[in-house]
Amino acid sequence: MAERTVVGRFAPTPSGRMHLGNLFSALLAWLSVRSRNGVMVLRMEDLDTQRTSAEFARTLRDDLRWLGLDWDQETPPQSQRSRVYDRYFEMLRDKGLLYPCYCTRSQLHSVNAPHLSDGTYVYPGTCRNLTPAQRAAFDRPPAWRVRVPDRLWQFTDLVQGPYAMNLATDCGDMVVRRADGVYVYQLAVTVDDAEAGVTEVARGMDLLSSAPRQMYLQELLGFPHPTYAHVPMLLAPDGRRLSKRDRDLDLGALRQRMTPETLVGHLAFAAGLISKDEPVSAGELRHAFSWEKIRGESICLDPSRLE
Repeated sequence: MAERTVVGRFAPTPSGRMHLGNLFSALLAWLSVRSRNGVMVLRMEDLDTQRTSAEFARTLRDDLRWLGLDWDQETPPQSQRSRVYDRYFEMLRDKGLLYPCYCTRSQLHSVNAPHLSDGTYVYPGTCRNLTPAQRAAFDRPPAWRVRVPDRLWQFTDLVQGPYAMNLATDCGDMVVRRADGVYVYQLAVTVDDAEAGVTEVARGMDLLSSAPRQMYLQELLGFPHPTYAHVPMLLAPDGRRLSKRDRDLDLGALRQRMTPETLVGHLAFAAGLISKDEPVSAGELRHAFSWEKIRGESICLDPSRLE
């Protein structure tokens, strides 16, 4: 039997210049796909149209090309796929898995609401069993949640290793569409990846807990599970996560003071792909790539080395 073609993806949010964390995830995702002669898909995750723009999307494409990271196809941005999400939303509703939720933001974050030890909110099922009369008493449009089972979801991440999560106790029933009609990340990404034929999802470790949520939706919608690789976070020396707030470390600033080979080399060294911090192109790295070389813990970067 012929080996299945690997299909990976970049899925940036066009709300500003890429920062080092974005670059790190994009580089490893690209290397994994290109090392196996796979297919790379680009998708703009612009569900939040108030923060995103077509101009930022153009800049992201230019930054990826500057780094030497190409792609084989680009799918329509999420902002243009509401009708597609409508179809899958109706599939879930027809199965009796959805219910309207009228909880306000303040109610959801009240001191009486359950939280895990890390501060993550767990929905207590407040609106799960409201009667038709109780629902009719509200004078505002609802969000819509999908019922989750009391069941353990387990998988082995290519970087983080074994991971397990019980959706009922670790997150509660999930919102799939907000009260303003906008579909949420979990449903949109699940549908987008499946329709693009994505077989491998490489992204930041901060999204590790999203995998069981998406695996559940994949099962409900009849989609296959992709392989997951959640790459380590990049931290400043003080332990702070690097983000778009670090303007001196976004691509706009980095491109003014270093070559793409120097930047790629620094990230490859931090990842453990090369033994010496020296310039190298993404193309030169592709044949030596292996997920086994990537360490799972967060990586502390010295910004002075990016001068």
